[in-house]
Amino acid sequence: MYAVVKTGGKQYKVSEGDLLKVEKIDGESGDIIELNEVLMVADGDKVEIGTPVLPNTCVVCQIVKHGKAKKIIVFKSKRRKGYRKKQGHRQIYTNLRINEIRI
Repeated sequence: MYAVVKTGGKQYKVSEGDLLKVEKIDGESGDIIELNEVLMVADGDKVEIGTPVLPNTCVVCQIVKHGKAKKIIVFKSKRRKGYRKKQGHRQIYTNLRINEIRI
């Protein structure tokens, strides 16, 4: 059994027991949260597709930890103009453990 959920503007295919790395979600480590935007649920040959989301369906997750991804360097320059700009960015993420898919 698996589901397709939407969080942080992205879609993820999840099953029970999976570890998932998503954009930051508020909460402490160990908190239980529910992802309510479930787009599709498949259980063997039985597939349910939402329009756009499935009502009364959620994915129950536990927050494992928060962290920061590797640094990305953003460098901009324009030739012959003396314009150079260097920036760094580290995206904050949350690790989730999928506990249950409720239909």
